[in-house]
Amino acid sequence: MGAQAGTAAGAVVTGAGSGIGRAIAHRLAAEGWRVVVNDIDAARAHAVAREVSGIGVPGDCASRDGLGALLDAATDALGRIDVYVANAGVAIGRGLETSDADWESAFEVNVLAHVRAAQKLVPLWLADGRGGRFVVTASAAGLLTMLGNAPYSVTKHGAVAFAEWLSATYRDQGIVVQALCPQGVRTPMIQDVGAVKPLLDNDSTLEPEQVADVLWEAFGDDRFLVLPHPEVATYYTARATAPDHWLASMNDLQVKLGIPRLGAGPA
Repeated sequence: MGAQAGTAAGAVVTGAGSGIGRAIAHRLAAEGWRVVVNDIDAARAHAVAREVSGIGVPGDCASRDGLGALLDAATDALGRIDVYVANAGVAIGRGLETSDADWESAFEVNVLAHVRAAQKLVPLWLADGRGGRFVVTASAAGLLTMLGNAPYSVTKHGAVAFAEWLSATYRDQGIVVQALCPQGVRTPMIQDVGAVKPLLDNDSTLEPEQVADVLWEAFGDDRFLVLPHPEVATYYTARATAPDHWLASMNDLQVKLGIPRLGAGPA
């Protein structure tokens, strides 16, 4: 998998105008990669592209039209997309009171954007026989849960599930799929998690650059689950081996933290 001899590998990073996506774009560029920077915020996309000497392609990577325009522009600029980092995500909604519109938006960005990108890229990677790397930025919430935000929890689980299916289906044909699942990271999103923030603060809060470093290391061994917070593996094991105990513990945290829930006001 990769670029032709003598040609730097090409990558697309979505949601790269800030946070984890920006850090990944910087890390890849520092390693000599050619990077297409995508973000729905045009000014941010172009700013980060200038920082990494890359190509800014703003737009909505979740919609079919926006994705098509992104992939066309990236192919024109790079010649070949060797790696696609599906990093764009949203954390809208709360609990059972979340509107249908917010549920639909969460699915569009956090799940269907990945599906649509894979539908376009995987056949191309298979056709030329050189494979490719598809990275899904999910979240520890996709392995565990996020108290106080049902759409985020459900759609991040969906993102991990799709990545698992993609890997199980195509890994023998040179398609490397990786699920990046960080926990607390210092991005604007962490300021909006509300009452659950003290729970995240119990473990280390990483800088986006640290997450990008861990992802780059994972490019070396192609491991599926990329966990910048190693403790997430322990939680994931506890959830799988003793689900009722784990759920009871999470419910205790729901009550202790006073996270609002429908029908009861503060827990």
